[in-house]
Amino acid sequence: MSIYRLSIFAFLLIAVAFASCDAKNPYDTGPAYDFAGNLTKDSLLIVKYLETAEIDSLYRIHTANGVVVIVQEEGIGSRPNSGNIIYTKYIGSLMSDGSVFDTNIEQVAIDNDIYDETRKYDLFRFILNSQGQERALEGWNIAFSRLRSGSKAKLIIPSPYGYQNSETQPKIPANSILIFDIEFKGMD
Repeated sequence: MSIYRLSIFAFLLIAVAFASCDAKNPYDTGPAYDFAGNLTKDSLLIVKYLETAEIDSLYRIHTANGVVVIVQEEGIGSRPNSGNIIYTKYIGSLMSDGSVFDTNIEQVAIDNDIYDETRKYDLFRFILNSQGQERALEGWNIAFSRLRSGSKAKLIIPSPYGYQNSETQPKIPANSILIFDIEFKGMD
């Protein structure tokens, strides 16, 4: 009988140990983001989009990263270096349906029902290749380093260089390819 009691005690001890374990591991963030897989998928979608999109341009830059820079007006300034402060106007839209999700141009925000009366619609500024508070999407770092100050361009940003699979932006579905119409206004 003592082996029976010992077995029950051991079973209860193991059950209590497992029951007290946290079922939700805070370090388990799910599967790793498939950067290469999403980049490959997005690259195919971008090629298909560019085959039918009617976009006026002087020239196009297809970076090794998959970011596409369509230069519509060449600037006369120099190209920025890492650490330069960039000033720009922009309109951000989804490649999938063309809906505008963000802009720093007040009238565009009003026209697309995304106007926020608490927001200041001024030039957007960011530090090229910054890791701090004044940073931009990695796709912007890649694209703006190819542009001259004063340029107007359309940037096509694959999801790995945009918001990836983040769901923090309510108007941007996870793994969205982004298009930005930008005016590179200057730099410091």
